[in-house]
Amino acid sequence: MTVLGIDTSLRSTGYGVLNAVGNRLQMLDCGNIRNAPRLPLTACLKAIHEKVSELIAEHRPDVMAIESVIYGKNAGTMLVLGEARGAVLTAAAAAGLPVYEYEPRRMKKAICGNGLAEKEQIQRMVKTLLNLQELPQNDAADALGLAICHVHSNSLLSSSAAI
Repeated sequence: MTVLGIDTSLRSTGYGVLNAVGNRLQMLDCGNIRNAPRLPLTACLKAIHEKVSELIAEHRPDVMAIESVIYGKNAGTMLVLGEARGAVLTAAAAAGLPVYEYEPRRMKKAICGNGLAEKEQIQRMVKTLLNLQELPQNDAADALGLAICHVHSNSLLSSSAAI
């Protein structure tokens, strides 16, 4: 199974692509979709959509794992995050790719054993679990964490339905 994990953000969307064969996990690709602070919203959304579409075409994942919507105090920030998620979800829908969403705490628990793990803990555990030479950047580590979470949850898919 090949899983594309996405940690959505307007300015730095993390992505990670994993191949899972049994208990063996192999990272195929990871990185960030960076958008400059002065880039208009629509240009950012276009860049996110285009890069996610390219990743889907290049790696042909079986599924996408994405962070579920989290609730925050700043409605404007939440709206922008929702728009960025929409760009990602539209790319998946256009490719006919099933999407599974995971709460941040669930991903952290799957990776670190603690739903309140810090970013640095996630980076170190992802590095260890995937036998990487270097720590992945934190947004890419979160995306890889979501992909790992999906692989670990695969036998329990009834508890996480595709969106």
